[in-house]
Formats: sequence, structure tokens, C-alpha cells
Amino acid sequence: MRVLGPCDGAPPEVGIIPLGNSIPTAANGSMAPVAPDPSNALRTIAALRDEAFDVIHLHEPIAPGCTVTTLVCANAPMVGTFHAAGTSASYRWVPGLRWLAGRLAIRCAVSEDAVELAQGGLGGEYVLLHNGIDVERFAKADPWPTEGPTVLFLSRHEERKGLDVLIDALPALPDDARVWVASDGPDTAQLKRAAAGDGRVEWLGRIDEEEKIRRLRGAHVLCAPSLRGESFGMILLEAMAAETPIVASDLPGYRKVIGQGEPAALLVSPGDAAAMGVALRKVLDDPGLGASLAAAGNVRAATFSMDRLAGRYVELYRSAIAGVPPV
Repeated sequence: MRVLGPCDGAPPEVGIIPLGNSIPTAANGSMAPVAPDPSNALRTIAALRDEAFDVIHLHEPIAPGCTVTTLVCANAPMVGTFHAAGTSASYRWVPGLRWLAGRLAIRCAVSEDAVELAQGGLGGEYVLLHNGIDVERFAKADPWPTEGPTVLFLSRHEERKGLDVLIDALPALPDDARVWVASDGPDTAQLKRAAAGDGRVEWLGRIDEEEKIRRLRGAHVLCAPSLRGESFGMILLEAMAAETPIVASDLPGYRKVIGQGEPAALLVSPGDAAAMGVALRKVLDDPGLGASLAAAGNVRAATFSMDRLAGRYVELYRSAIAGVPPV
């Protein structure tokens, strides 16, 4: 197996083939790292020729860069997974995308919302396969030490992710609370100004995967205040695997992750800072509620096991190679 993609710097692991540096590009209210330059295309074509793959799996197949190059040039059967939800101007206005999508032997999508977007713009049939997670890795991590009731924010600092909602909710939190804010983004400077003077907020910047998992394990609640455009709440799934209570915006993508059983999160209206503050305070003040949410989330996370997802994709790869419809 080989992993191909844009890579800023040396390959992080054996088996990864870098295709050039990425360019941050505005997409769906966020910034996506893509590499649409000619050198990326040439590296992609060379890798396809040298490796002679039996089957190729493309994530966001219509994104500019190596995936589109592969759709045009590859001879091996291809499986594509669509992640985006919401709207896509490119699906509507860029010619030839339906033809490109037609090159896929099998199309998958990570959520019902992703199916709706892809099917509306590209047509075709889609296998619904939610994202997976290494549950055991999260469950076994050592919790990051805390100095009081702690809220964790883990998303890019841009308008769509709603960090300003959490900042507006700070007055509702206990005086001894701590707020860990990870990552960065185009709005970091103005968000820091908005929270200036509140010593409870700790700006972590970008953190690696190990620290992310440990802070998830250590935090008393994960806050996910996104405003829109979440086809599948991966960070919610990670928090559930880490047995961390969740307070999040009531978005369709988040509701699908949480499920219909025992409540695994408290959901509030997107953009409602007052309701967000009340919900966060409720979890921080009531250990029993936090434990109940965490237990329900952990049960839910087990249904998204990465082993189960990998097994299903292997079945789809075999179908693509054999040229038969997926079962």
C-alpha cells in the first residue's frame, strides 16, 4: 500500500509518496490544502506509472490537484470517497465533472449530507460509509494534567468553526475553569483580542496527534461550536472514544455522529453563545452528567471502529478490481 498526497516537507512515514507542497485554498467556508500546480500533476503521473496500482482510493476525488490528475490518467480501477457537505459552486459551474466522477468504479460518502451534495452535483450512486476511528488508541492514552474544570476547543480558527461563540460564552464558565484552545487560522489574532484579559484561556497553537489525544482524555468537556458545513463530526467521534463529554452545535452532521440512543452530547443552537455557556457550565458543575454523556459516547464510538471500516473498504476494493457492483 502507498499513500500519495501533497506533503509540506519530508514524508512523515515510510510508504508516503509526497507530491509537492500544498496551497491553502478557500472551500466550503474553510481552507483546504490542495496542490493543483503542474509539478504536482507530473509527480502524480510518475507515481501512477511506477507503482502500477491494482486499485486506487481517492478522497475528495473532484478536488483540484492529484485526485483529478489521477481520475484523468489512471488505468487502475478507482474508489472515491466524498466528504464535503453543504454547497459547491464547482459542482454547478465547472464543466466535465460528471465525466470525471464517472471514471470511478465505486463512489462512497461519509455522511448523508455528503451523499446529497455529491449526488446532486455529480449524479451516480453512493455507498454510505461513515468515518472510522482507532478507539483503543484514544481509550488507552494518558490524560493531560488539568488545573481545574477544563474545556477543550480543537478546530481551525475560522468563522465557520465558531470559536467566537465559545469566547462569548466565557462569562458563564466557573472562575476556576480552564479553556484550552488548540490550532490556529486566519481569525486567530482577532479571536485572541476578543479573549484578551481572560487568564483562563490558554492558546496552544498547533499540536501533534499524541498531544491532541491526551488533551481530549484530560479535558472535562469538548466544545464544538461550529456554525455550519459539518458533514461528519470527526472531532466528536474522537472525543467519544476518549470518554470526554461533548457540548456542540445542533448541526445535522453532528446529530448523525451522536445517534439516537442514550444522549452522548448536549446540543445547542448554532451561534447561541448564551445557550453554549449554560450547557458547558452544566457539564462542568455536574460530574454525574459528564460521566453519563461520556459513557454513552464511548458505546457509540465503538460502532465506528477503524477495523470495521477497513474491512468494508477491502470488500469494495475487491468489487472494484473484479468489476462488479458493491454489495
